[in-house]
Amino acid sequence: MASSALSRIANLQKHFNPTSKGERGVKISSEVAEALALGKAVVALESTIISHGMPYPQNLETAKEVEAIIRQNGAIPATIAILDGLPCVGLSVEELERLAILGRKAQKTARRDIAHVVATGGNGATTVSATMFFAAKVGIAIFVTGGIGGVHRHGESTLDISSDLTELGRTPVAVVSAGVKSILDIPRTLEYLETQGVCVAAYQTNEFPAFFTEKSGCKAPSRVDSPEDCARLIDSSINLGLTTGILIALPIPREHSASGNIIESAIQKALKEAREQNVTGSAETPFLLARVSELTGGTSLASSIL
Repeated sequence: MASSALSRIANLQKHFNPTSKGERGVKISSEVAEALALGKAVVALESTIISHGMPYPQNLETAKEVEAIIRQNGAIPATIAILDGLPCVGLSVEELERLAILGRKAQKTARRDIAHVVATGGNGATTVSATMFFAAKVGIAIFVTGGIGGVHRHGESTLDISSDLTELGRTPVAVVSAGVKSILDIPRTLEYLETQGVCVAAYQTNEFPAFFTEKSGCKAPSRVDSPEDCARLIDSSINLGLTTGILIALPIPREHSASGNIIESAIQKALKEAREQNVTGSAETPFLLARVSELTGGTSLASSIL
């Protein structure tokens, strides 16, 4: 990221009032707490990808690599999870490894699940909605993830809509992702985001990306072309007092984009299997992603890591 944009993002966090370590039941790592206190750029990261997105030790290696990339670009990573009932913002190497080994034994935790996981002393891997909640709570303005949830296919009859979308409609955190997972209904997802008043911008393209691939067939509502553009967009939203989040969709690099036809064929087969096996609710997305990865010989998983 260009230094001017990084500096601007750091300044954005001065609009927030970060909590101190342990305040209101959240543990902030010393590295993240110091960065927030000094006005340095901090980037939030979810943890569901670690526990539910890929097997051990690949999940641990990927988590470490992502954190290293953020540090190399001058910011501080803040992976978020709930361990033994305590929400943690910023994980140590030991905590990252513990979460990676726990895998699916850690509960996939959306906003609705936070209170229960904390109350029962459980371990929770945060989804986009829960990560946004904790990021905003401690004063982190930027959150980077692979792909957000959305309206599921056939959602018009099932009403299966990810809480990620409603969180974007009420929590002022900028989410940078590769778009919406292509296992979902992307056109309806964009319509729902419009209803929630969420600013959606694609990076250096007019087409909204589809996570595994550059193109979804859907026109992006708006476009940004540089890190400075992104920083100005976030700055404007904060200064105007908008209480919604922002979704900045960054397409996967063309050389790593999976074949759209291959992915779509695998998705259709996985969806059919999910219906036959009655896989629904929070279990559906991990099932579909894992099955699509199997059907594509790991191509989709490799794309999601990139």
